[in-house]
This record gives sequence, structure tokens and C-alpha cells, in this order.
Amino acid sequence: MFDYALLSALAAVIRTGSFERAARQLHVTPSAVSQRVKLLEERLGTVLVVRGQPCTGTAAGQRLCQHVEQVSLLEDALRGTLPGIGPAAAPVTLRIAVNADSLATWFVSAMARTDDVLFDLVLDDQDHSADWLRNGEVLAAVTASGTPVQGCDVHALGALRYVATASPDYVRRHFPDGVTPAAITRAPAMTFNRKDRLQTQWLRDRFGIGEPPLTHWLPSSRAFVDAALAGLGWGMNPEVLVAGHLRAGRLVALVPGATLDVPLHWQHSRIAGTTLAGLTRAVLDAGRAALHPVPSAGPAGSSRRREAGTHL
Repeated sequence: MFDYALLSALAAVIRTGSFERAARQLHVTPSAVSQRVKLLEERLGTVLVVRGQPCTGTAAGQRLCQHVEQVSLLEDALRGTLPGIGPAAAPVTLRIAVNADSLATWFVSAMARTDDVLFDLVLDDQDHSADWLRNGEVLAAVTASGTPVQGCDVHALGALRYVATASPDYVRRHFPDGVTPAAITRAPAMTFNRKDRLQTQWLRDRFGIGEPPLTHWLPSSRAFVDAALAGLGWGMNPEVLVAGHLRAGRLVALVPGATLDVPLHWQHSRIAGTTLAGLTRAVLDAGRAALHPVPSAGPAGSSRRREAGTHL
């Protein structure tokens, strides 16, 4: 039989990354947290936490942490039908995987419409965020995949539209004779990180060529816009982030009308269905209001992005 005081200490250390923050969360001393984790490790005969800056869970530690979170969610769901359980000691924390461009454009508004929960966001490319669900490390994800992960429900949200943008000065310098395949292979591009395939997808769709040979690496949605404004390079920016700059002429589309749509879906674990119901409604409302409709028979779309070091 598990001792949930010990398991709660373990989960707090893994999720906060330190014994000190876990102690503040649990309203005990760091020494008490350390003793609980050590006792649990001794009882199970295995290391559960890799001590460091930050502390991380071993494979066994992560599995136990996920177990604690699932128990917490089940208890939260029971409160609606069994009020005798009493109120929760703290708001439920929802761990969600989301791509950086969604976070920069529409996802925060969904979070703001959800009461009485805390958020622990994992940032990853939407083509990879479903892996976090498969591994049981998050409860829900904004993902490019419309195929349900086992144990999950999936809802189509719409498409995040991207525009290949650059400053007018950049276009004059690098494309004096127009945006041609030869010219664009010599012009510095911008790439979010090693998972970002948007520039490559756009080049392939528009010109039939591969990834840009010259690129800056900029793992930030905001920096992508700022760098385009500064004339550093060209890149695929969410239309909603650059619409004002395009209207004002501070940015221009490399090829007017040649946009790239990335379909997005919301997948969430059924085990947390009750607890996630409010967030799911908010995500569907916010996503469908901000994103473009996707034709039912349209193409699958492209990928993007992850903030470096967990900055979808």
C-alpha cells in the first residue's frame, strides 16, 4: 500500500525541480521533504530523484509522479458526486503540452477562462506534443495529430496560418529581381529549432526545394517577429502576430497569398475528463475563434515549434 504523504513529496520535488520549492508547496521543511523521498526510495529499493539543479525524476520516479497526479484527478472528479470528501487542499495542477506559437497567439486566453486550476506547461512542437500524452507525462496537448492517442479524446481546433515575412529593406537587399529559387537559397532564413520544418515546408511547396541552407536559430516566437522587423532574415510567422506589421508596411510577405496552414487538435486524457471539462470548452472556444477553418478533405499541414528548454 502506498504512503501518499511520501508520494506527494516525491511528486512535488519532480514537478518543482527542487526540495526547497517542494517544501514551500507542501508547507513543510526541506529536511522533511528530503526524508520522505529518501524513505520512499529505501522502501522501493530504487533511486527516484536525480539530485541536481534542477532535480529530475528517474523513470521509476516519473511513473510514481504520474500515478500521484492521476489519483489527484480521480479524487477531484469524485468531489462533484461525493461532497463528503471535502475540499481539495490546493488547486489541481494540469500539465499540458502546447506549441510555442499557440501559446503566443491564442492559448493563454483559454487558460484565463479556466478557474480553480494551476497550469504546468510543456512546450514542444505540435508534431511531437502527442508523445508527451503517449508517455503519460501530460494530461492534454495541442497537437497536429488528429489520431487519438490511446485513452484520449481528440477535437479539431482549426489551422494556425503562417506567412513568409521579412522587412522591406531585407527584400530589397536579397531579392532585387524578385523572390526566385536561386535568390532564396542565398538569403538568410530563420529557424526556431531543429524540429521546426515550416520554412522547409514552405520552400518545398512554393519552389520545390529543400531546407534553407543559410539560417539563424531563434527559439522564440517573439524573437522571430522582432528579427524579421530588424531585417535579420525571413521566416514563417503566425499571421495573427504580424498582421499589424504587414498592414503598416513594416513587414512584407515574400510571396503574397502564399500562406501555410498548420491544422491543430486538442487531445486530452479520458481519466481527467471531468477535471479538464472546463479547460476543454475554453480551448475549443478560443481555438476555433482564433484559428482558420480546415477543409475536411484538406492536406495534413506542417510542423512547428518548440521553445528551447521548454520555454506547442
